[in-house]
Amino acid sequence: MKTIISTDNAPSAIGTYSQAVKVNNTVYLSGQIPLVPETMEIISEDFTEQTQQVFKNLVAVCEAAGGNINDMVKVNIFLQDLANFATVNEIMSQYFQQPYPARAAVQVARLPKDVAIEIDGIMELPNYS
Repeated sequence: MKTIISTDNAPSAIGTYSQAVKVNNTVYLSGQIPLVPETMEIISEDFTEQTQQVFKNLVAVCEAAGGNINDMVKVNIFLQDLANFATVNEIMSQYFQQPYPARAAVQVARLPKDVAIEIDGIMELPNYS
């Protein structure tokens, strides 16, 4: 059974997708970019602020699905410039506790709205959810 996850605390979908889809205890999170949910505008051009906003958006979707960001088991990070990866690691350490999720990070040519970062992932909810 498939359940669509939606929250006003994260940016609304700007295309033909859902913020997340839950199947049993697994939640598939769509990519989050640094949009401020209330305005649907990019938070700033600053990479650190963009990254923090992306993680805030992920937290909101995880909570809407009945979990928290530490329930994520896989994270995919898309960067316009892989030179920013150290910043991502630093900010990610503020949101995740050990054991950390599996992760991939790749440099891409372009992201929606020309942002510098997008992150998606998979969350496994605890059995008591």
